[in-house]
Amino acid sequence: MRNPKKMHLIIMIPAVLLFFTFHTYPALQGLFYSFTNWKGYGEWDFVGLKNYLNLFEDKRAFDAYIFTFKFAIISTILVNFLSLLIALGLNTKIKFQKTLRAIYFLPYILSGLIVAFIFNFIFAHFLPNIGDSLGLEFLSKNILGDKNLAWIGIVIVAVWQAVAFNTLLYLAGLVTITEDLYEAASIDGAGVWTKFWKITFPLIAPFFTINMVLSMKGFLMVFDQIVALTGGGPGTSTESISLLIYRDGFDGGQFAYQSANAIIYFIVIVIISVLQMRVLEKRGVENS
Repeated sequence: MRNPKKMHLIIMIPAVLLFFTFHTYPALQGLFYSFTNWKGYGEWDFVGLKNYLNLFEDKRAFDAYIFTFKFAIISTILVNFLSLLIALGLNTKIKFQKTLRAIYFLPYILSGLIVAFIFNFIFAHFLPNIGDSLGLEFLSKNILGDKNLAWIGIVIVAVWQAVAFNTLLYLAGLVTITEDLYEAASIDGAGVWTKFWKITFPLIAPFFTINMVLSMKGFLMVFDQIVALTGGGPGTSTESISLLIYRDGFDGGQFAYQSANAIIYFIVIVIISVLQMRVLEKRGVENS
């Protein structure tokens, strides 16, 4: 304890070793195997860029990318719209404000798989039974069994659970805005809509940027909800990139090929995140 630098080094070394062992080293292994034809077992040979070139001709991978991006974009928009709306409501002077904030945060602390399995039962049995009883045809059908509607069920579950965390971040931004600004705007004759666009939104722009980036990144890596709700079906209509990599990489004898897919997808996510940060931060500066 007499030498703080040495103590910090002693504390840091185990963390660095653990991070390298369980994160960096496996990532480097995946990068290495992406240039081979290894199936996950047995012998292997170097194939160079063959796996990467084959990905551009893989229709199944292309469909998985299309579904994943469609799901991520729609879910990101819905989550941020709903969470901002809820945060604005919870930030007003209402009864049981703290209790309501705790209730809205509950979905986030629940396991994604458990939540998805519960909604699976709701979509497959609960809602169809209600629809049959009331004679409502649109409720009588299990949307998870329809290749054209199954993605909607996944969006509903993912958005319902993700809204909690985004709402918390927006609330953290809203509490930093002083009431004096709104009072001054009211004196100048500003309405509710004007206050939101001229005061509220510009001041919570950094939180909006964080939420957009985290939401998009999280939804691009969607896995749990799909496994529990549809398993990628019907057929492969709801198969995400993460599920495709996991399923074919570990069970389909395509470890090296899906390692290349994972590397490509990692690069895509990084590029999207960087572009989001730059565009949203630029707009935030212009609005402030």
